[in-house]
Amino acid sequence: MSFRHLEPRTGETTAQVIRFALWPLAILTVLNRVIVKAVNGNITDDFRPVYNAAFAFLNRREVYTANFDSVDPHYLYPPSGTLVIAPLAILDPERSRWMFIGVNALAVVVALYLLLRMFELSLSSVAAPVVLLAAFSTETVTNTLIFTNVNGLILLGEVLFMMLLLRRRYYLSGAAIGLTIAVKPTLAPLLLLPLVRKEWRVFVTALGIPLVLTLLALPLSVDAGAFITHTLPYLLESRDYFNSAIVGNGLYYGLPTVLVLALRAVFAAMVLVSLWLLWKYYRHDELFFVVTASGVLLVASFLLTSLGQMYYSMMLFPLIMSVVLRNSVMRNWPAWLAVYGFLSYDSWLVGRFPEFGRAIEYLRSTWGWSLLIIVVFAVLLGRYLTARREGRLDQGIDPAFLLDQPRTTAATPSPAATAESAPTH
Repeated sequence: MSFRHLEPRTGETTAQVIRFALWPLAILTVLNRVIVKAVNGNITDDFRPVYNAAFAFLNRREVYTANFDSVDPHYLYPPSGTLVIAPLAILDPERSRWMFIGVNALAVVVALYLLLRMFELSLSSVAAPVVLLAAFSTETVTNTLIFTNVNGLILLGEVLFMMLLLRRRYYLSGAAIGLTIAVKPTLAPLLLLPLVRKEWRVFVTALGIPLVLTLLALPLSVDAGAFITHTLPYLLESRDYFNSAIVGNGLYYGLPTVLVLALRAVFAAMVLVSLWLLWKYYRHDELFFVVTASGVLLVASFLLTSLGQMYYSMMLFPLIMSVVLRNSVMRNWPAWLAVYGFLSYDSWLVGRFPEFGRAIEYLRSTWGWSLLIIVVFAVLLGRYLTARREGRLDQGIDPAFLLDQPRTTAATPSPAATAESAPTH
């Protein structure tokens, strides 16, 4: 064996050297999360109630029997979701869980690859191993695999929805998000995007698929009505455990109801202003508009509704990835302080100072989401006020130093694609 072969002759630039260093780190991190941490599992097991529901459904037994007085994970999917996950029970629980871990890990990897392509980055770029390593180092991906839930597939559905929407493949875009909504409504707020863009064909499949699956599931389920009478009321409640939404922390810490409502109103106002500015000044910069508005809508749903859990933050990957865009709202250090809050796998529980540690650990995703909303609002409003003061609102609100640079073309469809499927507005 010649040891000179260990010297990479292509490592001539800093970028190449970084790629050589990061690829093994990224791949081994992925393998550790999948075959060590995920297989070992945790006391929190999101998969067991899903498997039990699938098994009960296939054997014509009642599905919606959860005791909501406990804090254990409950089965909360609607009948359409029960139909979708039913094949899980064909295998025994252990092998089914391993398969589900693998499918979700693969879904995350595919979603990351599609994100790279959406932002016109290739596997040969430095970004590829950086994104893979960063994603599988986060709390959201790690705990999605350890707890074994469906979030990896939801992320893939989100990225497919965006990518296909930008390519004017409206029926397929709707199908991607419709399949996720059939299982859980996490991405439902994103339907505001095709609504304001008047892309009506998206709704044919986005709403049609959950409806068809529900109609198929009803005659096969022995207690479909119990989802409405038993499970849905619980979903509409705000709980004081495993809930990082403002209302959840308000209940946990005993905050006055008026203060909780005021906080929600203030952040809701910032969200509305941010969305208005994005629509008025960025809707023609399609990639920037879609990923930024999607991030704002999702983080608002996590923070302001009745339930927000830290591992939902995986759905913010497209917004975070937008940092590569010249006019991204993520190009500042407060944005990344926010990202640390809701993505870091670090634990802040301090044995010597338990109250201090618990406060930081339990609140960090809440302040991370809150800070992200503040950052997006401040960046966009700052750009607007500056452009108005300089009398150039007719040119948009991008910073002045960007106005002479070419706009991103990542979202621009090819002439063939445009001719094949022209927009409806």
